Amino acid sequence: MTQAPPTLFALEEQARALLFTEARTANTFADTPVTDQELSAIWELARWSPSAANTQPLRVLFVRTEEGKARLIPHLAEGNRAKAAGAPVVAVMAYDLDFHEHMPTVFPARGEQMRENLGGQPQLREGMARQSASLQTGVFLLAVRATGLAAGPMGGFDAAGIDAEFFAGTTWRSHLVVNIGHPGVDPWFPRLPRLEHDQALAWA
Repeated sequence: MTQAPPTLFALEEQARALLFTEARTANTFADTPVTDQELSAIWELARWSPSAANTQPLRVLFVRTEEGKARLIPHLAEGNRAKAAGAPVVAVMAYDLDFHEHMPTVFPARGEQMRENLGGQPQLREGMARQSASLQTGVFLLAVRATGLAAGPMGGFDAAGIDAEFFAGTTWRSHLVVNIGHPGVDPWFPRLPRLEHDQALAWA
């Protein structure tokens, strides 16, 4: 007997606003701590993001101690240092070059074969890892918002410096830094314009 296709539901307007239309990049943060439970809740949502062949190359380093920030902040662009210093948590988003080692777990049907095939192709693995981790990072930002926290993604940093400081001897490579916390005083810059449909869409 043929089963009926699944029925999807649309988010209510308040949820859409939280995740999209009213969501902002935070530039200041309150002193309110971010708990282990909140960080775990973020990951519990983000880990369901799509990735190529379910490779899941995204890795996250949560930096929140004074010692950790003292190691991280010198590797950030000067304009980003005060923002990171004032955030309760700074997430260093990374990708694992050896994600293929987990293929038997994350893709049981062909995992052993995929691990073997990818093992000798480091350049291909890096491209796959970058692309899928970028996709996963976008979902991670939505997960931060869905957990009731604000995110401040930043691209200005010395990736090689961060990798040497935190990921030496590992196969993790940093690709984005995200401040996380509750919004502080005047956290948002004025909303900037978005492109209209006719400027960004094509139809075929």
